[in-house]
Amino acid sequence: MEIKPIRTKADYEGALREIERVWDAEDGTPEGDRLDVLTTLVEAYEQKHFPMDAPDPIEAIKFRLEQQGLDHRALVGVIGGRSRVYEVMHRKRALSLEMIRRLNERFSIPAEVLIRSVKGPRRRRAA
Repeated sequence: MEIKPIRTKADYEGALREIERVWDAEDGTPEGDRLDVLTTLVEAYEQKHFPMDAPDPIEAIKFRLEQQGLDHRALVGVIGGRSRVYEVMHRKRALSLEMIRRLNERFSIPAEVLIRSVKGPRRRRAA
């Protein structure tokens, strides 16, 4: 397979097949170099054709806690006391700059995710 820009779905699928074929290639070998170039091309194509929005800050916090086997209690002292944690996690209070800094430092949640607008509180429909 000749390496060329990925412009169509067929090009994309062909590049994925080739990546699968050379997946175990060692760094510094011709096949390893081919793998590096192909993965870069596929990433560029996917970013353009399958863009993903950054997650909601509260969902990002929940996800990171889940990844680390923690619950909301781990946030006490990081973003404030129990009542402050409740308010933030139930979308009743926005994250402050200091909270964002501490969440970034303590849980390595990217600041660019945390500074996004938080969706309002979820409302229940009347029956």
